[in-house]
Amino acid sequence: MTSTRSFIHPSWVVVLAGVCAALHVGKIPPALPVLQAALSLSLVQAGFLLSMVQLAGMTLGLAVGLSVDSVGLRRSVLAGLGLLTLASALGGFATGIEALLVLRAVEGFGFLWVVMPAPALIRRCVSAAQLNSRMGQWSAYMPFGTAAALGVGAWVLSVWSWHVWWWLLGGVSALAWWMVWTGIAPDAPKEVTLASTAHRPASEGWRQRLRQTLRSRGPWLLSLTFGVYAAQWLAVIGFLPTVYAGLGLAEGLSGLLTAGVALANMSGNLVSGRLLQRGWQGRHLLFIGFGTMALGAVGAFGEWQGLGLPMAGRYVSVILLSAVGGLIPGTLFALAMRLAPSPDTLSTTVGWMQQWSATGQFFGPPLVAWVAASVGGWAWTWAVTGSCCLVGMGLAVAIDRALQLVAPRA
Repeated sequence: MTSTRSFIHPSWVVVLAGVCAALHVGKIPPALPVLQAALSLSLVQAGFLLSMVQLAGMTLGLAVGLSVDSVGLRRSVLAGLGLLTLASALGGFATGIEALLVLRAVEGFGFLWVVMPAPALIRRCVSAAQLNSRMGQWSAYMPFGTAAALGVGAWVLSVWSWHVWWWLLGGVSALAWWMVWTGIAPDAPKEVTLASTAHRPASEGWRQRLRQTLRSRGPWLLSLTFGVYAAQWLAVIGFLPTVYAGLGLAEGLSGLLTAGVALANMSGNLVSGRLLQRGWQGRHLLFIGFGTMALGAVGAFGEWQGLGLPMAGRYVSVILLSAVGGLIPGTLFALAMRLAPSPDTLSTTVGWMQQWSATGQFFGPPLVAWVAASVGGWAWTWAVTGSCCLVGMGLAVAIDRALQLVAPRA
């Protein structure tokens, strides 16, 4: 690899690019109360505005994962950051919900182009001994970016309009583009890549990678598990500012409280890599994560005969939901290294995982919003998230069996 012009290790540049992409996912929740007032949004419309950024991932996650190897890892990240910059800058000029929804979908494409190649790009930058740990750190990109968006967004929106918030994040994306351009060595030139692949077996083509991935049990199990996790996490985090606003909390305080919940998710992400490095079984981490998320949702939202935990208890419950639930994505990213059918299908496997994660995030918030609108409050949110946790636990058992089958190869 050629040298770079950055003092930051290339793997950390990749993580920072992921954080930038996550900022765009997290920029909506603190702005929802403002947007609802400015654009007269219903609760369900607000749910779709939250989830529209996942439309690209839900429909094209696998296709983007397949194309990454042809386009190049670094080129893909640069393309994604460019799309995020453009869509966010244009979004600041939007005057209606329709334009915002379309540009959120475009941001979804940019998000995909950033996060799909990231695990393979990190693997290219670090040693095998560092891989589990760095995958745990990479998985923290989403909660860290979301927490930063919630905290900073609450402050920006209290001083300026939501339009400024969109333009500001467009500028951050442009800065991240420059960091990747200067901090990560270029991909092999296209002509070199074609020459090198000319002597490879035809089985390494994209059709074979697609066939390998979709015919293998491991990628399906990882992807479905990611989906049920992501559906509930974004639904809870996305509506917390709205829940707290309904309780009469100031915008700044509700944004900071929600940012703390998102930031807590990082602890599980980081700990998962360390625990796996020390020999913990993936099944155990997934069970702990889903079990705690189920209990946390009951404590945070559950009510019996009109009574529930006091505000402090509810906040502790949702912190535990997010923190311990953070074990799940870190574990899944690390297990993808073992359950991908071959090294050449890693990006495709991550693409399939992202597609199901996006599907969960697309349907999760509107479903929770529909339940809340139907029953007149958030008291039954735990039933939706708890159902996801039960499915996740069943998938964890299946993942463990799949790992036993590949253990000799690993």
